[in-house]
Amino acid sequence: MATLVLPNSAPSPTQDCERLNLALQGRGVEEYVIVWILGHRNAAQRKKIKETYQLLYKESIINRLQSKLSGVLKKAMILWMNEGAERDAIVVHKALKKGKTEVNKLQVLVELACVSSPNHLMGVRQIYCTLFQCSLEEDITSNISTPSLQKLLVGLVSSYRHDRGLVDLNLAKSEAAKLHEAIEMKQLDTDDVVWILSTRNLFQLRATFGCYKKSYKVAIDQAISSNGNGDLDSILQAVILCIESPEKHFAEVMEE
Repeated sequence: MATLVLPNSAPSPTQDCERLNLALQGRGVEEYVIVWILGHRNAAQRKKIKETYQLLYKESIINRLQSKLSGVLKKAMILWMNEGAERDAIVVHKALKKGKTEVNKLQVLVELACVSSPNHLMGVRQIYCTLFQCSLEEDITSNISTPSLQKLLVGLVSSYRHDRGLVDLNLAKSEAAKLHEAIEMKQLDTDDVVWILSTRNLFQLRATFGCYKKSYKVAIDQAISSNGNGDLDSILQAVILCIESPEKHFAEVMEE
């Protein structure tokens, strides 16, 4: 993947806004200029550009981009101009609307809950309420009809994981046994499963998955695949992969 190299000394927000305003005028939008400027500014610089553009032109630059750009570039630039938590809230909201018919879209919620820091997840939940006048948990319940998926996703997004690298091996063995029992009984939405996957820190869960493989001679995601239950099965496998190896998960997403 290419690395974004920021200029050593970026122009002032006012200079950037003036160039962007010129690029966004008339019928012939200068897309290259827009991508070059915004693509070479970090989050703090983009925030300054948003504030300065509003002051200079009495208009939101996001609204301006919305009206002048089109297609994939418009979607990318608008998301890029939003701050991290706001951007994730928008992406999750869209995924929930599509999740009614396309369950694979719900992996975005899994990524948010299992890869983000606890503070970032909390920030997304807070701004979600502001943007959409309801909580993320409420939207999951109203958009996802399958009770087992509702239960798991609400548990994942509403938890606040301890993010220190603390591991209790005895607990890992005990909870591996609980997960094994649930998988063998084909009861993947039990309180124990949701509690373990949504509350334990990532280091503890990796230890639990390791104990599972050592004790039962099969990786837990493979066990779920052979004993799972449709949509819940696929979401649970995404949860495990995001916890065990987020890099591998995102590599697979990119290949799809």
